[in-house]
Amino acid sequence: MPPHLTTTSPRPAPHRTPRRPRARRLRRVLAATASIGVVMLTTAGTGHADPYAAPVAVPRMAPSTLDVRYAAERGSIEEALKTAQKVGDVRRNKALGAFLQPGRRFLYFDPRGGGRAIEVIGDLARARRVAVLVPGADTTLSAFDKRGGKPWSTPGGGARAVYTQARSMSPDPGLAVVAWLGYAAPKTFSGDVLTDERAAEGAVRLRHFLKGVHQVNPGASVGLLCHSYGSVVCGRAALDGADSAALRQVTDIALYGSPGTTAWSASRLSSTARVWAGRGATDWMEDVPHVRIFGLGLGPDPVSPGFGARVFEAGSGGHSDYLAPGSASLRNLTDIALGRPSTVTPG
Repeated sequence: MPPHLTTTSPRPAPHRTPRRPRARRLRRVLAATASIGVVMLTTAGTGHADPYAAPVAVPRMAPSTLDVRYAAERGSIEEALKTAQKVGDVRRNKALGAFLQPGRRFLYFDPRGGGRAIEVIGDLARARRVAVLVPGADTTLSAFDKRGGKPWSTPGGGARAVYTQARSMSPDPGLAVVAWLGYAAPKTFSGDVLTDERAAEGAVRLRHFLKGVHQVNPGASVGLLCHSYGSVVCGRAALDGADSAALRQVTDIALYGSPGTTAWSASRLSSTARVWAGRGATDWMEDVPHVRIFGLGLGPDPVSPGFGARVFEAGSGGHSDYLAPGSASLRNLTDIALGRPSTVTPG
């Protein structure tokens, strides 16, 4: 996707900085051109075998198996770190070293390719609410905690931001937050972001994980926090599993910085869960064409009135700023995570 573009004017409007129609048209033309162009791109293989080992076998999720899984995945991370050091994978080496910091707990870990990991912050077995953060494009193990000087824009950093915000509201918020990189996220500059193919694969895995959450803590309710292409994953999980027991605990689905969900309306996603949508004032996602034709494109804009979601205030931030400390979007997304709809400020 192209970066956010701006133009300057010799006669700025006093007291406000509205988006100028000419600049907006230019952005949309460029966004549409780039969207069409990435369909033509292909990703060439490296021709080298993946040096990292496949995931280890772990018991299915249950209260009695959590510690076993945490220990097993920590051992897998240690082995992957040795491999990263051996092959000179500097970025992966740094990321995995951070994974091994005291107190960090992973329910799943797969170092192959871009990698997958599921981290838990808080007490999953005893929480009253569980928030599952589903990230978007360009998310890999190397970008699980840090990206572009904005740690809150990553799965790990974002999950910690939500958990910290919840703790600032109450010393015992009864919340566990899951950083869920459970699918192979597409690259922004690839044809994969224009279809729901990666999302369909991720949706199956997300529903499977939610089933595991129910096995661990059947009394907890769940909020899905779905950023960017992660909202497509959440959308497909909801559409394809409308009658699934895995989704019965889900009371809230928050879509932010979303390109679409493939659903034509919020009511198609769920008849029981609250569906939320938000977009920052400077998020370039506004300029992405919201269409779906012959399987290409991701459908209506979730913040549009016709979609029917509950639009929340997302502030003035950009595509990577929704979970930035002190932001209106972080406060609202944390309230959604906590299941407090009355305290969410509308957009």
